[in-house]
Amino acid sequence: MQSEFILRGHVLSFTASPFAMATPEEAVQISAAVALAQGRVVGCGTFGDMLALQPQAEVIDHGARLILAGFVDAHVHYPQTAIIASWGKRLIDWLNSYTFPEEMRFGDAAYAREIADRYLDLTQANGTTTVCSFATIHPESVDAFFSAAQARGQRVVTGKTCMDRNAPTELRDTAQSAYDDSKALIQRWHGVDRLEYAITPRFSPTSTPEQLEAMGALWGEHPECLMQTHLSEQLDEIEWVKSLFPQARDYLDTYEEFGLLGARGLYGHAIHLEERERHRLREYGSALVHCPTSNTFIGSGLFDMDGLMTEGQRIGLATDTGGGSSFSMLRTMAAAYEIGQLRGRPLHAAELIWLATQGSATALRMEEKIGNIAPGLEADLVVLDLASTPAIAQRSARAGDLWEAVFPTLMMGDDRAIAEVWINGVRQ
Repeated sequence: MQSEFILRGHVLSFTASPFAMATPEEAVQISAAVALAQGRVVGCGTFGDMLALQPQAEVIDHGARLILAGFVDAHVHYPQTAIIASWGKRLIDWLNSYTFPEEMRFGDAAYAREIADRYLDLTQANGTTTVCSFATIHPESVDAFFSAAQARGQRVVTGKTCMDRNAPTELRDTAQSAYDDSKALIQRWHGVDRLEYAITPRFSPTSTPEQLEAMGALWGEHPECLMQTHLSEQLDEIEWVKSLFPQARDYLDTYEEFGLLGARGLYGHAIHLEERERHRLREYGSALVHCPTSNTFIGSGLFDMDGLMTEGQRIGLATDTGGGSSFSMLRTMAAAYEIGQLRGRPLHAAELIWLATQGSATALRMEEKIGNIAPGLEADLVVLDLASTPAIAQRSARAGDLWEAVFPTLMMGDDRAIAEVWINGVRQ
């Protein structure tokens, strides 16, 4: 089986964060070809140089298409696949009306496997090669997702969602069972092939202090794991947290007090942060995950990308499906652009692509494995057709440079723009 390939086209890679440069374009390198072997990137440069590097490689010519790292979705709920685009609810009502009834079904291993496969099919069709997902309280839901990803050779993260209050009885565990189940799942799955475990308390309102303490203790025992949760998504949620934790200084303090603030922590949404929270998150190097389609769909608010980036926060991008209204990271980039416009700081195409690739990989502490096209990184790639629909084609045909040609696909593209996906060096 052929394991060496050369892909020709416009190969986009990053030499730095575009948010850190005088102009975003300075962070980008455009090459004419990328060489792959044994599931990794060997090099990128001119076609002649890549051919000299791998003279026996199969050559795949993509012409004017754009080749970039596969999209990395840093905060999702795969169990909500079937309820995406449900009408009319904000966060707490969304959970009670749609999420919790659906998540009750995931104790059925066969149903969990069905949805896991459906979710990975949908996201792959949209060019996403890595996701970080919440599961449900059921260990079967974690097994199903990891098994489905393992069969595809994908690098993914998931973890058993832990809840012992403010949820239906059928979806509650205990502090002890959450600890025991999570520990067993870490031992079974973490570090196997391309799979990583995330310790996963859903959010403070659905965990007692005893459960948060147990999750903090588990993270202390397994600091190599990520920890994912939610933070400051909606204002009424924040008031709820204050009523449940009257001694806490702020929402973040409900995690910090129990050892759930750290460099490998992922905090979804983080829209309505107080100054102390921003300082502590930056101090620890924790990651904030921007979920723009979700934030607008369920009416949460406008993420402060410019302010948080300026102060040096670590930020990833995510669909947050199914609260988010699309499985597509292209649509997610478009929503991030729109929110930036509403806040007075529109994002450049290079910034949007970086957030969806290297930015999210950095949030997951995987930047040395995925999220860019550079020698030694794993060969997860997506090839974009920049003329995938008549509307996009007619606009990109008038472009004066590559960025103007790319931008219509970021704003109007969908799965039709995904010409090809590579996972771990294998064309899908």
